[in-house]
Amino acid sequence: MSEFVKIVEVGPRDGLQNEKIPLSLEQRKTLILDLMRTGLKSIEVGSCVSAKWVPQMAQSDELYAQLPKDQTIELSLLTPNIIGFESALAVGCKEVAVFTAASESFTRKNINCSIDESFEKFSDIIAAAQAHDVKVRGYVSCIVDCPYEGAIDPQQVAKVSKRLYDMGCYEVSLGETLGTATPDRVKKVWNACLAELDSKVLAGHFHNTYGMAIANIYQSLEQGIRVFDSSIAGLGGCPYAKGASGNVSTEDLYYLLSNMGFETGVDLDALMQASRHINQVLNRQNSSNYTNAYWQTQSA
Repeated sequence: MSEFVKIVEVGPRDGLQNEKIPLSLEQRKTLILDLMRTGLKSIEVGSCVSAKWVPQMAQSDELYAQLPKDQTIELSLLTPNIIGFESALAVGCKEVAVFTAASESFTRKNINCSIDESFEKFSDIIAAAQAHDVKVRGYVSCIVDCPYEGAIDPQQVAKVSKRLYDMGCYEVSLGETLGTATPDRVKKVWNACLAELDSKVLAGHFHNTYGMAIANIYQSLEQGIRVFDSSIAGLGGCPYAKGASGNVSTEDLYYLLSNMGFETGVDLDALMQASRHINQVLNRQNSSNYTNAYWQTQSA
């Protein structure tokens, strides 16, 4: 029996949060419904943040409430503070995410506090989540390079990751935010983290700025990682990391995993349709190599 690799689809949140023109609530809902038909088991719906700061994520709690609930699909919301968590809780969300970074400078730029202060915020969220039987996932940004500090010590990544896990996060996703990493550097990060944590509680989140995301995911698979974040059509970027392009595309990740013999549960036809639809809505070129090759083959 093939080994299963979980794909966490972050397109509706990490993918859309940096679009210059926010999509309507209905357009975002259509994207998620398309994704729910692909067989993906984990989808990040949006972020419970102030619409003043991130207009692209406005009404994410309302969006969550409008979605059909399927017991086989985990729908989650990013909740940077207790107010956001309460909004998620009010609509029945059973999984939330919190985020920090392995870089002090990036944390201050991104969420306006130090790493230690970010954990103080998380303590209230995680305590409330545990009281209401809500799962919490943790994100760590800048696991290899920081736009302000340069190279990050892998031991610092391990320290922050373990702290998130010990605090109550069931899974910690390590974000290669700038997309500058190469497999040798990624291996060093995993070695440091795997000395502190089991591979079963770790996930990889890779950006494709320099075309290295798939190579870095292959290295991660070699280290025993079996959960990866990705974004439909490679949507996304980072407003605090100049030049950082989108997440690895879900389509390219699917191609790698399926051709290496891993099971993903993803239906290819449904995935291609979801990818085509969101690119039509955004009126942009698809950044997925596999998707572009797929449609060329289909039209040949």
